[in-house]
Amino acid sequence: MHQRRLASAQMTIPLALSALLLAGCATSGGPSAAASHLDAVQKAAQVRVCTPGDYKPFSFQKPDGSYEGIDIDLMAGFSNSLGAKPEWVKTTWANLLPDLAAGKCDIAVGGISVTTERQKRAFFSAPYMVNGKTPIVRCADVRKYQTVADIDKPTTRVIFNPGGSNERFARTNFKQAKLTLHGENITIFDEVLAGRADVFVTESAEAIVQSRLKPGLCAVNPDKPLQYGEMAWMLPRDDVAFKAYVDQWLHLQQAGGDFQRTMDRWLK
Repeated sequence: MHQRRLASAQMTIPLALSALLLAGCATSGGPSAAASHLDAVQKAAQVRVCTPGDYKPFSFQKPDGSYEGIDIDLMAGFSNSLGAKPEWVKTTWANLLPDLAAGKCDIAVGGISVTTERQKRAFFSAPYMVNGKTPIVRCADVRKYQTVADIDKPTTRVIFNPGGSNERFARTNFKQAKLTLHGENITIFDEVLAGRADVFVTESAEAIVQSRLKPGLCAVNPDKPLQYGEMAWMLPRDDVAFKAYVDQWLHLQQAGGDFQRTMDRWLK
């Protein structure tokens, strides 16, 4: 009787181990695991890329419908590494995260700030740039708007674009200033230049580029931003394989110098 019980126990152990191994496969890429965008992109030879296309120098849609900028150049190289071509999916800052979550694109780019709110619903690539919040003002007013406290006064007219981290920063930090929502990121700088607004707070890279494009506007201390920030690409949540590939590609671009050469073309 004792030998029969021992034999039964010895048979039960391998069966239990097999069950654990099958469960492990189901959660770590086995047949029942969800397919990765990494496989889908290579099969389709196409990367669907969501971008607002209104944010120089990262992503900007030209009048002919084509795109240019840092992320556009980087995405061309990234797509090529997968034997694919980018397909641009036009979106807005308010719809960027919902469009990605709904599966309308494989990746989102265009000067996206890393935030914990976005992290709740998506993955981020490893950050490729530190790019904090910086005011852009008329050059005559640079000394007037040095800090958040300087800006947050009843007489200051703060303008911001909807749906992204710029709106969140303005509403969080400015309680006394007059806030104005402006629907187009492309023309928002003209509002400041024309004197219809006093301050627009955006990322330092955009503030620097726009101050060069529009004489009369100046970035306020872009090397010492009002708030620390990072830029990254936004990826579908829970797709670990795709994120790992994106991170590795960005790392190799940075280590090999190609990434910096792309940055220099647009920022210097």
